[in-house]
Amino acid sequence: MPQRAPQSEPSSLLYEQKRVIGLGEILWDCHPEGRQLGGAPANFAVMAARLGDHGILASRLGVDDAGKDAHDELACLPLDLNFLQTDTEHPTGLARVIYKRHAHGQALNSANPSYEIPQPAAWDFLDFSPSWRSLAGAAHAVCFGTLAQRNPHSRKTIQQFLTATQPECLRVFDVNLRPPFFDAPMLRDSLAHTTLLKMNHKEAPQLLALLQAPARFASLPLQHAAHYLLDAFPALQLVCITLGSAGSLLVTHSDQHHHPGLHSRAIDTVGAGDAFTAALVHYYLDGAPLPILNEAGNRWGAWVASQRGAIPPLDAATLSANAQAIAAAGA
Repeated sequence: MPQRAPQSEPSSLLYEQKRVIGLGEILWDCHPEGRQLGGAPANFAVMAARLGDHGILASRLGVDDAGKDAHDELACLPLDLNFLQTDTEHPTGLARVIYKRHAHGQALNSANPSYEIPQPAAWDFLDFSPSWRSLAGAAHAVCFGTLAQRNPHSRKTIQQFLTATQPECLRVFDVNLRPPFFDAPMLRDSLAHTTLLKMNHKEAPQLLALLQAPARFASLPLQHAAHYLLDAFPALQLVCITLGSAGSLLVTHSDQHHHPGLHSRAIDTVGAGDAFTAALVHYYLDGAPLPILNEAGNRWGAWVASQRGAIPPLDAATLSANAQAIAAAGA
């Protein structure tokens, strides 16, 4: 395997590193006040690396100035960039972050923006190269979503990558439904590979409707939806449903756990869900029980939401304090 890029941030390296891959888009989140690097797989991979895993980004950048700037910024993070592809024909991706505003111009709710994501972008043309095939076979976990599957080329590549993983690899589907970039066949194909599914409470009924689940699930508690999915897709082992300010619900075939959430002031929720997923995966790979998984996801998600940007600066004191709080949840 390629050598890990030099680290310029604190990272907990007290155990054998797991190869944890963010597979899909990387883009610039273009806010009214400026741009910030993002994209769910990139956000996920960075947080995985910060938590001590061998975080790897499998994506694609253009050869434009935006791509060079993105690569330069990523190179300052504790992240393996050896599987980052370049595209000479398509531009580096971007997302325009849009906030609803009052008539007098102030943001109505800066914590819940909407997005415009132009296409095509470089990451619409992910290439299942021999090096990516080898990477898939060596992965301990890979996280993917729907957005990077909007183009048939990248959809095929992502499905090939998932097929090439080992049976014990944790295949994490962080749904992130962004209309119009998903359909029922994509969801079914993705779920057929998935061992850990994450979605929010608003996405759950959308997903069930697209899968043509019985209508009664729309009025039942969310754990019933989780069990429907666990039964419908044999590879699934864990369903995570985030509940906004009400925390999160984890459901397996034999157990479930609800976390009430951590009440902190949300400044910018972009990237918070990706941090949640990375923490969930990190502790899952470590064999932690559901209460620890839930605490880890909520704590790191809340921390990112309390900061500006999807990949905010992280110091050693914050890393240590959160690790201690998470450990205490299992006491």
